[in-house]
Amino acid sequence: MKSCANEPVSMKACVKQVCPCHLVVCDLCNNQEVLVHTDKARCFCVGDCVCIEFSGAMTMSLPPQITADDICCASDC
Repeated sequence: MKSCANEPVSMKACVKQVCPCHLVVCDLCNNQEVLVHTDKARCFCVGDCVCIEFSGAMTMSLPPQITADDICCASDC
């Protein structure tokens, strides 16, 4: 993950769980599970590789939580 002021952060991840309003993913950079809040959750399936853009804010909960500004399938995972 990288972040600069006012620039979104991107994360490539593998979908582990799909729920109506969120996904649980595994960040491919560090193998950390992350809960991703998104209205597009039902567009994805377990095993999909996704690219997530978010503000960079992440909770310190277990698992950490983020809110996706944009999320799409990634073809290069």
